[in-house]
Amino acid sequence: MTELVLTAAPAAPAPEIRSVGVVGGGQMGRGIAQVFAASGFPVVLADISQEALNHALKMVERDMQRRVDRGSMTAEDRENARLNLTTTTDYAAFAESDLVIEAVTENEGLKNTIFKNLQAHIKPSTILATNTSSISVTRLAAATDRPERFIGIHFMNPAPVMKLVEVTRGLPTDEPTFQAVAALAERIGKRLVSSADTPAFIVNRILIPMINEAVYALYEGVGDILAIDSAMKLGANHPMGPFELADYIGLDTCLAVMRVLHEELGDSKYRPCPLLAKYVDANWLGKKTGRGFYDYTVTPARPTR
Repeated sequence: MTELVLTAAPAAPAPEIRSVGVVGGGQMGRGIAQVFAASGFPVVLADISQEALNHALKMVERDMQRRVDRGSMTAEDRENARLNLTTTTDYAAFAESDLVIEAVTENEGLKNTIFKNLQAHIKPSTILATNTSSISVTRLAAATDRPERFIGIHFMNPAPVMKLVEVTRGLPTDEPTFQAVAALAERIGKRLVSSADTPAFIVNRILIPMINEAVYALYEGVGDILAIDSAMKLGANHPMGPFELADYIGLDTCLAVMRVLHEELGDSKYRPCPLLAKYVDANWLGKKTGRGFYDYTVTPARPTR
C-alpha cells in the first residue's frame, strides 16, 4: 500500500508595495502621506473637497520647510517629496495603488462606506488598510471584498516624527499581507510592533484611559488643568501633560476610543468621563478647533477650566 504524503503548499510571496493611496487629508492622513512621499513612494491623497486637500498640502509643505530650516531635511528632498504627492477627490486615482490606507475619523460606519466605495476603483491585488486606533480590524475587513488582504496600520501622531507603527492582523489577514506591510515599515524607517485585534490595541488601550482618568481627576476637583499637567510632566517625566496630549490628539478621538473600550469590553473602568463628553458636545476638540482643555486663540494658550 502506497502511503500518501501531504505537503503544505509554499506560502505566496509578499506583494511588493510600490505606490500608496491615503484617504483622509486631516492631521493623520496628511502626515501618513508625507511619510511615504518623503520615503520616495508615489502617493495619492484623497479627501471629499479640494479645499480640504489644499489645506493638507499647505500643512505638509509648512512641516517640510521647518525640517529644511532645522537641517533635518534637504531642500532637494523636500522638492522630491512634494513631487511624489498628488491629491484627488476621485477614488479612480487609486487605480494603480498597491496599498490604500484609510485615515479618517473613528467612525465605523464612515470607514465601511469608504471601503465599499474604494473597491470598484482598485486592483484585485491592492492591500487595504485602516489607521483605526480602536475599532476591530476583523470587523472592518469583513465589510470588504478582500478580508485576507486587509490589515490595521496604526501610525502614531505626528506620523512624520513618531517612529512606531502598530500593525494589527484581522482574523482573515493572510501572511503575505503582513509580511508586505512589515517590509514597508522598514523601508519608511518605522519600528513595527504587532498587536492583537482587541479594542484600542496596545498604545491606546493604555494611553486613552490614562487621559480619561486625568479628566475624572479634573471633574472631581483633585487638581486643576495646570496642576495635573505639571504633576505628570514633572512627577512622571511625561513630555506632555494629559490635557496637552488630549488636545493634540483631539478630544473627539479620545472620546470615541473610550466608547469603543467601554462598549466592547463592558468594564466600568472604561466609562468615558462626562466632562470629556461635554467638551466634545461644545465642539471644543483641542488644537484643531482652537479650543479644548486649553484655549489656543491666545498666546500663550491658557486653560479653559
